Amino acid sequence: MVNNRQKLELTWIGKDNQPRLEPRILIEDPEKSYGHTPHPSQEGNKKSPLLGGDSGVGNMLIYGDNLLALKALEQDFAGKIKCACIDPPYNTGNAFEHYDDGLEHSIWLSLMKPRIEIIHRLLRDDGTLWIFIDDDESHYLKVLCDEIFGRKNFVNNVIWEKKTAPQANSLWFTDSHDHILVFAKSKEIWRPNLMPRTDEQNARYNRTDDPRGLYTPDNFTISLTGGARGAQYAKTGKSNNIYEITLPSGRKVLPPKGRCWLVREERYFELLADNMIVFAKGGDGVPMIKRFLKDVQEGTVPLTILHHKDVGGNTEAKREVANFNSESIFATPKPERLIKRILELGTNPGDWVLDSFLGSGTTAAVAHKMGRRWIGIELGEHCHTHCLPRLRKVVDGTDQGGISKIV
Repeated sequence: MVNNRQKLELTWIGKDNQPRLEPRILIEDPEKSYGHTPHPSQEGNKKSPLLGGDSGVGNMLIYGDNLLALKALEQDFAGKIKCACIDPPYNTGNAFEHYDDGLEHSIWLSLMKPRIEIIHRLLRDDGTLWIFIDDDESHYLKVLCDEIFGRKNFVNNVIWEKKTAPQANSLWFTDSHDHILVFAKSKEIWRPNLMPRTDEQNARYNRTDDPRGLYTPDNFTISLTGGARGAQYAKTGKSNNIYEITLPSGRKVLPPKGRCWLVREERYFELLADNMIVFAKGGDGVPMIKRFLKDVQEGTVPLTILHHKDVGGNTEAKREVANFNSESIFATPKPERLIKRILELGTNPGDWVLDSFLGSGTTAAVAHKMGRRWIGIELGEHCHTHCLPRLRKVVDGTDQGGISKIV
């Protein structure tokens, strides 16, 4: 007999030993505040509560344990974050200066679970979580997030090409990519913004002999397998979309084996009369249908592979960090162009963006440059040595690196 209480889940030692979190209050440090006028209730206070009621809170850089900070945000920000983009320690066993990245697998999962649970509650119904991770923990993290978000709300595993040069010292494969796991609070509701069409994509619409505009000839046949059309053909061996077409040359043609025409015969004659059908080879080629550039949707659906040439790689990211602090360079920073792509897909101007593993401050910097509101959380001392000076330059407009000149 099957136990009805059983479910598909990832288990590990200590999974049920989750910390009991007490409500916390975020305290603003006026000496470090920058570019934000305090609420009247805060004036005159050396340190005052940052959230609560109509505090009129602006962007926030929070120094402290991200679990406690996330819990403190929950009262005021539950259901308000449009995009959470996090780059947690990958648990690879490498020696990181700013993170304890060699945690045993069970400890690492216990670290991630409560944080992702709170992030889930902070997201809007049309919000998304984007998590950077490598091969070592990506599959475990995917199952953990399935449990928290529901497997039906997994969107995609996006691949980021972080380097292109081979590693001479690698024993197996060159580690040239990282994963970005994308989960939606509700996949039924959320849709990514479309990517702008490129000149390369538009170049195929190069026919100029129709006053209605630029067009390209497209295939006039489709497969007979799948869907209602395929079911009918499999059952009867016939299809309403298989018929003879007489070419301008007088030759009669049928669709290739296993395929049928795009439309039924009566619709074909309507398209022909509307000058929507073209014939190659001087009128002796198979029919093709005109696809006009003006009818193409304004953007394109994003791909699940983000190439180095389009969004940058590790080397570009390290240069960006070195521009504002050359004393210490992070091992795995993310380039501003990569974060820009994520925020283009997942947010609009004015939306709240959250990064609870802020690292060198890239997510907050990019969000600010793109007109998004942001919350960044960081425990390491580089919150003061990297994040704060970097974000001050972004706010006052003196940071001209990264994406500054293209937004």
